[in-house]
Amino acid sequence: MHELDRRRIERWAGKISGPVIDAGCGPGHWTDFLHKRGIDISGVDLVPEFIERARVRFPDVSFRVSSLRALDVADGSLNGVLAWYSLIHLTPAELPHILSELARVLGLQGHLLVGFFEGASAEPLDHAITEAYYWSVGQISRLLADAGFEVLDVETRQDPGRRPHAAIAAIAG
Repeated sequence: MHELDRRRIERWAGKISGPVIDAGCGPGHWTDFLHKRGIDISGVDLVPEFIERARVRFPDVSFRVSSLRALDVADGSLNGVLAWYSLIHLTPAELPHILSELARVLGLQGHLLVGFFEGASAEPLDHAITEAYYWSVGQISRLLADAGFEVLDVETRQDPGRRPHAAIAAIAG
């Protein structure tokens, strides 16, 4: 975990009280990171093997198999959603629906933090696990606005030898 990512996610989480999900939690390290900071969080991922591995590594944290396409969470029941490098695996046609689903589960003024590889929107990238895409800050910001979010802030960085990174914090309107 990059130190700047840790600080960014910790700052974001410091504004939230109440339930949070790590949407597309993968191996669960960010879920555990926030759990250790007192956040009421659970991790969800579509891949059962990731959830099994996360449960073994972090037995004190809640993890479950769930699709971002239809989260098994009541409308407005969450105060935060972390989508850290999970949305990059969605096809360009799916992303608007998924962002609307995240808006559905967040309460009014619920917080969203999205991390992604910045580049030409919807351009495929080589990824070790599965198909993935670059997104521009402008395109993600527009899609967030279309889904009912207000963008609060944007961070970008380019680390030597790595893909460009972007993070957007938003609130549900």
